[in-house]
Amino acid sequence: MARRIDIVDATQQGVREVASVCCYCGTGCGVRVEARDGAVVRVRGDERHPANHGRLCSKGLALADTVRRDGARVLSAQWRETRAESMRAIALDQALDIVASRLADTIAQHGPDALGFYLSGQLLTEDYAVFNKLARALAGTNNIDTNSRLCMSSAVSGYKRTLGADAPPACYEDLDLADTVLIAGSNMAYAHPVLFRRLEAARARRPGMKIIVADPRRTDTAAFADLHLQLAPGTDVALFHAMLNVMEQEGLLDHGYIQRHTEGFEPLMARARRYTPQAAQAICGVPAQDIVRAARWFGASGAALSLYTMGLNQSASGTDKNAALIHLHLATGQIGKPGAGPFSLTGQPNAMGGREAGGMATLLPGHRDPASAADREASAVLWGVDALPQAPGASALEMFDAALEGRIKVLWIAATNPAQSLPDQARVRAALERAEFVIVQEAYAGTETLAYADLVLPAATWPEKSGTVTNSERRISRVRAAIDPPGDAQPDWRLAQAVALRLAARMAPHKAALFAYRDESEVFAEHARTTAGRDLDYSGLDYATLHAHGPQQWPYRQGQGTARLYADGMFPTASGRARFCDVDYRPVAEAATSEYPLRLTTGRLRDHWHTLARTSLARALTQHVEEPWVSMNPEDMRRLKLEPGALVRLASRRGSVVLPVQADDSLAAGQAFLPMHWGSAYMAGLGVNALTNPAADPISRQPELKHSAVSAVPAGLPWQAAGWLQGDGAVLRARLAPWLRRFDYAVVLPVGAGGVRMRLAAPAAPPVEMLEAMADALGLLRPDVAFDDPARGQMRRVRLEQGVLHGFLLAGDLRAQDALLSWAGGGEAPASVAALLTGRIAGAVRSRAVCVCSGVSEAAILAGIARGCDLAALKATLGCGTGCGSCVPEIQALVGRAARAAVPA
Repeated sequence: MARRIDIVDATQQGVREVASVCCYCGTGCGVRVEARDGAVVRVRGDERHPANHGRLCSKGLALADTVRRDGARVLSAQWRETRAESMRAIALDQALDIVASRLADTIAQHGPDALGFYLSGQLLTEDYAVFNKLARALAGTNNIDTNSRLCMSSAVSGYKRTLGADAPPACYEDLDLADTVLIAGSNMAYAHPVLFRRLEAARARRPGMKIIVADPRRTDTAAFADLHLQLAPGTDVALFHAMLNVMEQEGLLDHGYIQRHTEGFEPLMARARRYTPQAAQAICGVPAQDIVRAARWFGASGAALSLYTMGLNQSASGTDKNAALIHLHLATGQIGKPGAGPFSLTGQPNAMGGREAGGMATLLPGHRDPASAADREASAVLWGVDALPQAPGASALEMFDAALEGRIKVLWIAATNPAQSLPDQARVRAALERAEFVIVQEAYAGTETLAYADLVLPAATWPEKSGTVTNSERRISRVRAAIDPPGDAQPDWRLAQAVALRLAARMAPHKAALFAYRDESEVFAEHARTTAGRDLDYSGLDYATLHAHGPQQWPYRQGQGTARLYADGMFPTASGRARFCDVDYRPVAEAATSEYPLRLTTGRLRDHWHTLARTSLARALTQHVEEPWVSMNPEDMRRLKLEPGALVRLASRRGSVVLPVQADDSLAAGQAFLPMHWGSAYMAGLGVNALTNPAADPISRQPELKHSAVSAVPAGLPWQAAGWLQGDGAVLRARLAPWLRRFDYAVVLPVGAGGVRMRLAAPAAPPVEMLEAMADALGLLRPDVAFDDPARGQMRRVRLEQGVLHGFLLAGDLRAQDALLSWAGGGEAPASVAALLTGRIAGAVRSRAVCVCSGVSEAAILAGIARGCDLAALKATLGCGTGCGSCVPEIQALVGRAARAAVPA
């Protein structure tokens, strides 16, 4: 096999190019990182990487813009000796000493289970391996879990219950080869754009391919489908059972495969027979004939592939939903062959690697089980210790419950932001307050969890770290550092190692040798040995092989990886057979009521990621969707007397938020949708997860983030203010953050124009003193143009620098807001600023960007459509859709909407 050239030094230009992996979703796209003088100057797709062949989405293409070494980063260790004190910077060695001391003292006083380690699917496998060894082999607790509990644990449980191991059996090539693709609970077009582009290309080559999408919303992915099954939230099991029933009735099951390779079919089938298409229609809201059509397409397919993610996983019955979908493959023999199989798409870049390393409460290294004495003994031998702890570990939600109840005294949180991402934020934050000592290991300065830290450790982040990650198709890739970490920041495994060495010196000096790693390659080598003889065996893999031959899929045996699993019909269960599980449909954990009549779902947006810590730093990524909002069916809005753009108070049993509302006919009546990304760092209150439901799946322990019962009423906040200030977004957000706590509705947001936008609302105009303080925060005490009317709560001020807009404040009169933001974003200046502020001229209308790669607005695309342009012509004339392509579904929707509007009624 030809040697890969993974690192190239272009010394003539002073540019170093490094092959690495994107740090966003689980697709695991290869990237080429160009660095000059210690800074990343460009990121492009790696044509040689088998996961993406050079393609990147909008987030991947904007990675260079997110690499910061300024106030957006945590550059030094910080400590507050008591909660009454403020944080102060301290030397890193001192901080590491403090952490080790607190861990040792807590273990001595309260036992090892008074510690909790909460990690992230964004860590590298080497980071996980060292943290896991520190928690279990040294500290002596199984209280180690990860935010992958929020996204992938139901997929893990579903695979293990049916197929015997946490191992997605398909690969990306199957997207090219499938005859029928069932996408369930996934908006691939937004969450996994590169894979969606691949699916688009496959169907273009093979027009006979059938695409079925099961989703409560008509997403961009659903619009791409031949058949959209718009089911009610949480009713997936009923849908899949009905499809199985139809396939049996129509002779589409592979009884030979069932008899040879599975067990438990009859009890499950007896249950599924009760789910006729008509019965499922009553539960799911999907027409019976559509259920029949989906079953026929799937059952009669030469190769059927299913793709699924959070819509199935984030549920109190997520394991059952995963199992019910996998049953369709087992019953038709659609597994272990090209183009077929149940394929869970991983949410985070290394959720898979974390599971391999055992970095979760319910796992040990090499997919071992901490509840098994034999597996504990095997892991202890591999690590060179006498024994591992027996007590069950606390999973994510249980860990914070234990902190709230006083059982966990010390929380160590690394590379994740639970004060935004976990459901029921009031309870989570109470737990963080109650914990005696909170360590936050973080790279970004703006995350909500930092406010609860007693000690902060500065972490390196992409592209400052080296190691490995495993993507959705079980492919292990090398991550390489392109630049050094700024300030005192260190790779996560190095920080864990440093604490472990200090802790061992205090508690068990003979265990210091367990952490004597010279570099990350030694960590990987030790971890790889823990996989020997297991279903994921890649014990023969090392950094040299990955460098020479590129990314490899596990199991990796006899010098080569494995693309598809179970081709021989043998499964890693006690009997060697796959298992049908007798699961039944269970309604969502929280039903709609007269008090909370709407069914709220949450999800990702195209250009944002998790809690915005990274994507908010890239101007381009804020242009498509700038602020949090809630979408509702237009009929519901009319019934509740809500106007588009009006502020609405959205409430659940756990909390409330105030947001603007927008009409969305892709939602069924009685449903609402809220993007998941914004927390209290950007908006008033506790963020979107103030509303969400912590009810968890009993097997996977994954919470039902996808569904909550809510109410929506007009917020009653007629007085509003809006402002914008040019400058560094991270610095300005910190400066304006206090205003988020002074109003029922407030947002402080980075914008594509650069700088930060602020919007506030209140029941009545605030005092003049507060208006002046607001102007001061925006640098507008001495504006260039001003029209104030304090008696009416109005203040209209603009600051210019050499004729260029630098900042504005509009209080009590927002008519000029769009025009000023358009100007700030590079639009045409108004003929008269004074006339604009006083309402004598309207000014420009601001239009959001649809294509962020080329900066093409919706208005420009609509103008092109009006001129008669189709998609190809829009690409040719405007350049939209020619970068990452993630905007293409939306452009197609605009073209289609215009075509329908042109047809006479």
